[in-house]
Amino acid sequence: MSGSQHTARSIQEIASFHAHVYYDPATSRAEAERLRGLIGERFAVTVGRWHDEKVGPHDQAMFQVAFTPGVFAELVPWLMLNHGSLSILVHPNTTDPRRDHKADALWIGAQLAVHVDKLPGESEAEAAPAPNTQPTLRP
Repeated sequence: MSGSQHTARSIQEIASFHAHVYYDPATSRAEAERLRGLIGERFAVTVGRWHDEKVGPHDQAMFQVAFTPGVFAELVPWLMLNHGSLSILVHPNTTDPRRDHKADALWIGAQLAVHVDKLPGESEAEAAPAPNTQPTLRP
């Protein structure tokens, strides 16, 4: 490296992850309900409540899925294949919510606006979510 050297960040900075699943209450709520049910049946995650109105930095209706780093490798590829027409923002939870939602996030589907100015800057890391220890698969 020429100039300054950069220290690699450790993945230990990641306390947990969030996936924000966006939908339109008038046109894609049923698709979101189906996906939400499939996620809850299959994965050890915490599925958040419905937000049919804009909330926080999110410009569209959404629900959140909270999960531990150990679930990432199975859940995120599954979301890539099963999101349908829905957009999903996946981000780590570190000590900097603004960076987490903007610079360190990934998108599945179309990228939407996220108003990071409505988020706090560097602060306490979020605690890892309580996992659903008994997901159920329906036939």
